[in-house]
Amino acid sequence: MAKQIQKIRGMNDFLPEETTKWQQVENLIRKVVAAYGYSEIRTPIIESTALFKRSIGEVTDIVEKEMYTFDDRDGDSLTLRPEGTASCVRAGNQHGLIYNQEQRLWYMGPMFRYERPQKGRYRQFHQFGCEVFGLNGPDIDAEVIILTARLWKAFGIADKVKLELNSLGSNEARALYREKLVEHLKAHEDQLDEDSKRRLESNPLRVLDSKDANVQAALENAPKLIDYLDDESRNHLDGLCQLLDGAGIKYEINHKLVRGLDYYNRTVFEWVTKDLGSQGTVCAGGRYDGLVEQLGGRPTPAVGFAMGMERMVLLLDALGRLHQSDAVADIYVLGSGKQAAVVTNQLAEQVRDQLPRLRVMNHRGGGNFKKQFKRADKSGAQVALIVGEDEINNEQVTIKYLRTGTDQVTISQEQLIDYLSEYFV
Repeated sequence: MAKQIQKIRGMNDFLPEETTKWQQVENLIRKVVAAYGYSEIRTPIIESTALFKRSIGEVTDIVEKEMYTFDDRDGDSLTLRPEGTASCVRAGNQHGLIYNQEQRLWYMGPMFRYERPQKGRYRQFHQFGCEVFGLNGPDIDAEVIILTARLWKAFGIADKVKLELNSLGSNEARALYREKLVEHLKAHEDQLDEDSKRRLESNPLRVLDSKDANVQAALENAPKLIDYLDDESRNHLDGLCQLLDGAGIKYEINHKLVRGLDYYNRTVFEWVTKDLGSQGTVCAGGRYDGLVEQLGGRPTPAVGFAMGMERMVLLLDALGRLHQSDAVADIYVLGSGKQAAVVTNQLAEQVRDQLPRLRVMNHRGGGNFKKQFKRADKSGAQVALIVGEDEINNEQVTIKYLRTGTDQVTISQEQLIDYLSEYFV
């Protein structure tokens, strides 16, 4: 026997009992974004490597260590997308969607990063995100945060997540702060781990994000970015807080909150939870006003967020918010006799045509009624439609209730649609 081929480490199969949970989450997301007038965009999973080097930054962990990059047959460097924002901007620039326009977009799909697989974090993972272009006020920042808050209500977890806010200010304010932070960290360099020492030169703001206890101790009296904000960024943050207060959304200013990607400025936010073990981020985003121009477009304000689908499904499942159903059908159609296959096909298609919300499964593969009812039971169907010799001769159908003790009934085939409409209200 040939050796079985296994899946690649960190890339998962989603079996039928899992995909039903994912579909519940995806359907709720689609309802919420539709309620805010956002339009779906779908971009390729493979892009030019230069796109991510220019957007994410060459000295980030993603570009240096985590991207799946390869040369194609023409020698062009291609990369499996590690995140969704850069692809949205590239598509918007390429197709003329962004300049002098407002765009509210959303996406959902697989991303790829080569990192150590762990619970809720895989090498192929899935993200849902929203990106808004052409609006520069705090009102649109508030909208994307309010939209995420509505998601938590739809998921039934509003009491399980907490909003953290910060401002990264302008590029000039951040450069000044960076100097002061590096100065402080170099004075405490003996407390920094190797990762933080490396970031000290390449991306010192990421040191604020370190989980190392010694590093956090070194940051105890570090300068705060908020003290170096320019007036415009401070007013922007104040305006956002005022709008969130008015919307009744609670938040906490976290002076150590930064984003791991180079393109963010001003507003940054995270929704965090403690219901995945240690505190974990379930959704993160912010403003990135310079990215469109950085990728070859005209200067355009932008704001957005992304949510890891695996972590969200894990959280909702752990909290019992997702229902599990083994049923794949509402109605199971079975029969016996020479003409049974023809008649059952006709009846099943009639139900699918006129009652499209119902799931109808036809029995296939022959066998006696005992075998057919066993399959019907396994399908999880509520009722079985039975067509035998008598039903065929009299143009009738027998309805057997599979989940209740109700007596079966025989009706004319003409009555079937009305009967099922009343039963499956």
